[in-house]
Amino acid sequence: MNINHHLDDATLVSYSAGALSQGMALVVASHLSVCPQCRERAEINDAVGGVLLESLESETVADDMLASILTQLDDLPAEPRSAVSGLTGKTVDPEIPAPLREYIDCSLDQLEWKRIVPGVTYYDMPWEGRGVSRLLRIAPGKAMLPHTHNGNELTMVLRGSFSDEVGRFRRGDVADLDDQIEHQPLVDSEVDCICLIATDAPLRFTTLFGKLVQPITGF
Repeated sequence: MNINHHLDDATLVSYSAGALSQGMALVVASHLSVCPQCRERAEINDAVGGVLLESLESETVADDMLASILTQLDDLPAEPRSAVSGLTGKTVDPEIPAPLREYIDCSLDQLEWKRIVPGVTYYDMPWEGRGVSRLLRIAPGKAMLPHTHNGNELTMVLRGSFSDEVGRFRRGDVADLDDQIEHQPLVDSEVDCICLIATDAPLRFTTLFGKLVQPITGF
């Protein structure tokens, strides 16, 4: 768990290893595009990983192994696009980090937001996978329902700010939380708070109302 508005070391290691879900990787890539400190740490992780790979002893392989691997690759189905590939050449809202622009070809205000409850809307990212990956928009003074997590949750602020039991998060900040945290984010800015969020498991709401609306929200 990280409480200083930056990415946790374990998250960065998983990102470098390609072990994160598409949604989680998109949040990490978006934050790295605006945070020099986390970007430097990620580059160090990449460098260390490269040294470790180079230090591994070479193994003798069969003469036909390369041909065999290439044949297997040809037989594999096409992979879905990565968290940093997609739409290009679009003029978009400067509030949107570069990796996220690959999936959004309009401004944040022009997205087709869907309402959960009054003052709380969302926009799902255009892919399927484990957990949830979406943009969340909450009006000033509104709060999310109290909840904890069955897994990990990454939240990056794109506009506005919110406060919770962990601290206050402003534009560019990221909350990197695990199943040890129970919180209720409250928007404390004068404008809507828009966040890019990703979870790798369903949230666990701690109130009766939250449990009733969970099937509707998809969290």
